[in-house]
Amino acid sequence: MNIALWLERAGKSHPNRPAAALGERVLLDYGALAIRAARLAGALRTRCKLDRGDRVAIVAKNCVAYLEALYGIWHAGLAGVLVNAKLHGAEVGYILEHSGARACFVSAGLDADVAPFAPKSLEHLIVIGSPDYERLFAADAIAAVPRAADDLAWLFYTSGTTGRPKGAMLTHRVLSVMSHAYAAEVDPIAPGDAIVHAAPMSHGSGLYIMAYIARLGIHVVPESGAFEPAEVFRLFDRWPRASMFAAPTMVKRLVEAGSECDPTNIRTIVWGGAPMYVEDALHALDRFGPRLAQIYGQGESPMTITILSKEDIGERAHPRWQARLASAGRPFACVEVIVADSDDRALPPGETGEILCRGDVVMSGYWQDPQASAATLRNGWLHTGDLGAFDADGYLTLKDRSKDVIISGGSNIYPREIEEVLLRHPRVSEVSVIGRADREWGEVVVAYVVGDAPAGELNRLCLDAIARFKRPKDYVFIDALPKNNYGKILKTELRAMDAKRMQGNG
Repeated sequence: MNIALWLERAGKSHPNRPAAALGERVLLDYGALAIRAARLAGALRTRCKLDRGDRVAIVAKNCVAYLEALYGIWHAGLAGVLVNAKLHGAEVGYILEHSGARACFVSAGLDADVAPFAPKSLEHLIVIGSPDYERLFAADAIAAVPRAADDLAWLFYTSGTTGRPKGAMLTHRVLSVMSHAYAAEVDPIAPGDAIVHAAPMSHGSGLYIMAYIARLGIHVVPESGAFEPAEVFRLFDRWPRASMFAAPTMVKRLVEAGSECDPTNIRTIVWGGAPMYVEDALHALDRFGPRLAQIYGQGESPMTITILSKEDIGERAHPRWQARLASAGRPFACVEVIVADSDDRALPPGETGEILCRGDVVMSGYWQDPQASAATLRNGWLHTGDLGAFDADGYLTLKDRSKDVIISGGSNIYPREIEEVLLRHPRVSEVSVIGRADREWGEVVVAYVVGDAPAGELNRLCLDAIARFKRPKDYVFIDALPKNNYGKILKTELRAMDAKRMQGNG
C-alpha cells in the first residue's frame, strides 16, 4: 500500500496532465513527475545505498522539487522526515539525529545553517537544484518498493510539554485515510483543480499533497516561495478553482489586503492550526463568500479530527449559525471523537473535558518514545491535550488547551524550550513563558523574567538557539513568579496577571 503508487498511477494514465507549476508556469506534467520520482528512488537505493524503511529528511522552503523529493523517498520504500525550514539549525540537527535520517535534501542557502549541526548518522546532505542533486536523476528508474499499510511513511515532528520535539509516526494507511477524508469532506477535487502552496509544504499545506496527486490536481508554488497576499490573488486569477490551506493569520492578511481579487476563482480557503475569531471569520466570509472551511487536528491525527464545512460556514439562515461559526465543527467520518473525563469516559453535551479520538487516521505512536506513546494513546484513544465541549447537535467547541502550548500565526510554540534558553543567561534566576492574546497572530510569546538581564541580550540568546518566530515579543521583569505550595509556577495565574496588566496599559 505504498502511497507513492498514486503518483505512479497518474503518470501512466494521464502523463500529459499538468502536475506542478511555479507561479503561472507549468514545470512538470504527471508523466515527468512520476519518472523523476522513480529515478530519484533508484538513486537513493543504488547510489546512496539506503535500505527499505530508512529515513530521509527534507529541510526546504516551498518549491516544485519538494514534490519529486517526497515521492522519490516514498517510491524507494523510505520514510520522509519533513522539517520546518524556519527552525534553527540546532533544532534541525536534533530532529536529524533523533530520526536517524541517513540523507537530507536541503534548500540552497539553508545547507549552511544545517551542516554545522548535522549528526554523524547523516551520510548525505544534498542541496536541491545543485549538480549533485540533478545527477541523481540520471539513475535508472525502479518500480515502487512494496510497503505495508502500517509501515512508516512520514515522521511528523511535533513537541510535547517537555519541549523536545517528538516524531509522530504517520503510516501509509494514515496518509491514505487523511487524504480521502479531505477530498470527501473538506474540499472535493476534480482533475485539473489546483492547490496554492503558500503555507509550508513541510506540514500545513504539505499534508494535502497526496489528495491532489490522487485526483490529478495541480500543485502551484508561489514564485516568492512564501505567503504574499497580492501574489496569492494573482495565482487565484491564473488558476481558477484553486484552493489553499492557511493559518488564521494568513486569512486575516488576505482579508485586509488592498489587492483586487475575484472570489469566484477561489474554490476553498481551508484554515486550521488555531481557532479563528468569529469576527475575523465574518470578515473573511463577507470578502470571499461561502468558500471557507475550517479543520481541527494535530500532527498525531493530521488535519483530521473535526471539520466545519463550507456549507456550515456559509449557512447564514441557520438559527445557530454564529454558534457553529465559533465551533470547530463535527467529527470527520473516519474518526470517533469524544469529550472525556479523567477516566476517559464520554461526557454528555455541554460538559467540558479532554478531546479524545481514535481511528485509522491516528498515528501509530511516537518514534523511539514508548513511554510518551503509551501515555498519549492509552486505552486506545489519542489524548489531544485539548479541552472542549460538544453541543446537542454534535458540534465541538474548543475551550482551552490543557498543555501550555502557544499558537502564534498557526505555529505551535512550546514555552519550556524558550525558558531553557533564557535560563542560560547568568542574570536570569527564573522565567516563565506564556501566550498573550493578539488580534493578528492569535497569541504572541511573552516572557516573565526574575532577574536583571538586558532584554537585548535575551533576544540575542534566543536568536542564537531557536527559530526567530519563537522569540518572545515582550519581556516583563518581576520580583517573583506566582507559585503554589509545592513550588510549581502557576501559569494560569500568570496569564491572568498579564491580561490585567494589558488592560491597564490600554
